[in-house]
Amino acid sequence: ANAVYWLEKQLERPDGLWLMRNLTEGAKRAVKEVSAPLEPDLLYPLLRGRDVQRWRAQPSAWILVPQDPQQPNRAYPETRLQVDYPKTYAYLKQFEAVLRQRSGYKQILSKRENEFYGLMDINTYTFAPWKVVWANIASSLEAAVVGTHEGKPVLPQHIVTLVDCYSEDEAHYICALINSTPANATAQAYSQAGGKSFGDPHILEHIRIPRYDPANAVHGRLAALSREAHVRGGAGVAALEAEID
Repeated sequence: ANAVYWLEKQLERPDGLWLMRNLTEGAKRAVKEVSAPLEPDLLYPLLRGRDVQRWRAQPSAWILVPQDPQQPNRAYPETRLQVDYPKTYAYLKQFEAVLRQRSGYKQILSKRENEFYGLMDINTYTFAPWKVVWANIASSLEAAVVGTHEGKPVLPQHIVTLVDCYSEDEAHYICALINSTPANATAQAYSQAGGKSFGDPHILEHIRIPRYDPANAVHGRLAALSREAHVRGGAGVAALEAEID
């Protein structure tokens, strides 16, 4: 039910609410298109698969994540959501029938919580301030670093692999290695290019990336090269990539 959770910001109102429109184009499940004012606290920048390129990642939409900030793998309690975020609750309530029909809800979420609007596979790593991201259906590993957008952590779509990091240098170090020729050669040898498992997180079980050490000069240089590649936006980076290799 992406068409419920994926949103476009239309304007920020003087009262602090954001006027949002849900994105229904190409949705697998038919959902009516509406515009509604929502509290911004549970809205986050959404990074879709098409938003990720080598050395560049830029969110193109917003996602509503009605999860409990104290326990992100659980939905925001319904009684609290009604009080804390009444506009958000009213918006979700109109889609209750659709949300209860989700396979993930019927098979898993409904058995562990009463809320009809919860999301799966959300946890503290989802809100990490820095992430290395790459599409998990691809013919090569093309990673980028993403931080915050408009003061909020960027949340990748489920088809985008993420590695959660807690410093920018660590993220750039990992990104440099993921984009390297040795890493791609290993991935090509291990997985079928273009397959669903090519860029899955478990690829890191087969590509050895040493833990980032800020005192290691080589690690620092790799981070600096990745940072420069991001500044250039992926253009004219051949010399940088050669040095990374």
